Amino acid sequence: MDEGWCHVGWGGFAVEDGALRTECDPRGLGLLVYKREKLGNCQIRIVFRSKDERSNAGVFVRISDGILEQVGRPGAAFDRAEGGKISEASMKSMMETSEREEGPWFAVHRGYEVQILDGADPIHRTGAVYSLSPSSAVPKKPAGEWKTMVITLAGNRIYVDVEGERVNTFDPRSPEVPRDRKWFEPKREPKRPEAGYMGLQNHDPGDVVWFKEVSVRPLPE
Repeated sequence: MDEGWCHVGWGGFAVEDGALRTECDPRGLGLLVYKREKLGNCQIRIVFRSKDERSNAGVFVRISDGILEQVGRPGAAFDRAEGGKISEASMKSMMETSEREEGPWFAVHRGYEVQILDGADPIHRTGAVYSLSPSSAVPKKPAGEWKTMVITLAGNRIYVDVEGERVNTFDPRSPEVPRDRKWFEPKREPKRPEAGYMGLQNHDPGDVVWFKEVSVRPLPE
């Protein structure tokens, strides 16, 4: 692994044809974190493609200090029976590890995820700030083709463009931010930093996503 990156949680990434490919683990989530520096006001350009419209991944931004301390601490693991069914005991353990913000769950609750998942509702699909701000993106390209997403961090706001079109503007102070949440969705209260770490998510088995480019440029003063 490049010395500028580290992995938190389960699973990992593999290099395939010049791109990073998610290697998901049945035990749970993982996050590849860019540890060399925290990113403030900038644009992050992501070129990615998905195996199918249900392939789930994401780009985390504004992750708080403390994420690097989660390396080697993956938290609870799912125990799956034949067919992938998760046991009740391991589900309870995972809910507790999420509440304690362990492993990659630290980033869920102490950062923002810009979602990659074409086949979902507006607040959980590609371009959404996961469960917090909806995306208007309707995929123009089928799964399997390369797509470009640009995430702009400006002050406390996040702007998301997919294939050159603005699909999301997120202001965490907006009264329109949903207050209700499920256990696997981010806590609303912790304030995320305006300069934080970035990461790429690997999700569940079968969620195959490739990343061909991850580039950053600062915004002008």
